[in-house]
Amino acid sequence: MTAGFVPEFGKALQSFVNRAVDAVVTGYGDRLDGLGAWLTAPVRWVETGLLLVPVPAFILVVAAGAWLASRRIGFVLAMAALPAALSGLGVWNEAMQSLALVVVAVLFVVLLGLPLGVAAARLPRLGRALTPLYDLMQTIPSFVYLIPVAMVLGLGRAPALVATLIYALPPFARLTELGLRGVDAGVVEASRALGLRPRQEFWLVELPLARPTILQGLNQAIMMALAMVVVASMIGAKGLGEIVLLGLQRADPGLGFVGGLAIVLLAVLLDRMAQAVLGAPPPSEAERP
Repeated sequence: MTAGFVPEFGKALQSFVNRAVDAVVTGYGDRLDGLGAWLTAPVRWVETGLLLVPVPAFILVVAAGAWLASRRIGFVLAMAALPAALSGLGVWNEAMQSLALVVVAVLFVVLLGLPLGVAAARLPRLGRALTPLYDLMQTIPSFVYLIPVAMVLGLGRAPALVATLIYALPPFARLTELGLRGVDAGVVEASRALGLRPRQEFWLVELPLARPTILQGLNQAIMMALAMVVVASMIGAKGLGEIVLLGLQRADPGLGFVGGLAIVLLAVLLDRMAQAVLGAPPPSEAERP
């Protein structure tokens, strides 16, 4: 008994979770191995592609994207300096490993979060049902679900991808729902009066009007996915988080600082480029060269 009248159920819950995880691993081991390989494959492909790109070519691509998005030479130079600094720190391979995980995680976030946001905007009851689930996904400590996920899928990229997806999905799905609900009803009615079908109305009217809010959710998802880099290293994911973890394990503050600085540089690069490429309006005629 706890506090004299509340029965203890912590041990029972602990035992139930352990039995459930053991049953899943024992009964579906082969399928879980296949699922883990399926989740890991795209991360490997993206990682391999990024590592094949020479550092100067990567810097030129970043500079070109920054120029097309902003037309500001200062922004271009700042963005080009960030990957150059990552290379100078000697953590280029680790940075590309972390970037690959973030890219694939955000792709899965969009593939799952966009339909969820659209469905919740169309069905208010579904939106109300999903709200506590999103709250739980964002507030529960990542280590709580990292342990069973790692036991089910094993160590490596697969559980790191699942953990990142759980953490980064809610803001994108919520802002997608918010953006679609914020579309002016008068504009929607006008499009119907013009004879647009529901599918045309969604793609040509609602989605473009909700685009700024949806892109804000995408930017948040990118940042939250990157925030999981250090945590993912604790379950075997390669990348910048591994450098920080090694610094902690070896009591090497210099190594940890290098890894932390590299994560900051990559975060700034992703944040500023995402805002410039996704959120900025196209340059006006006066700004065009």
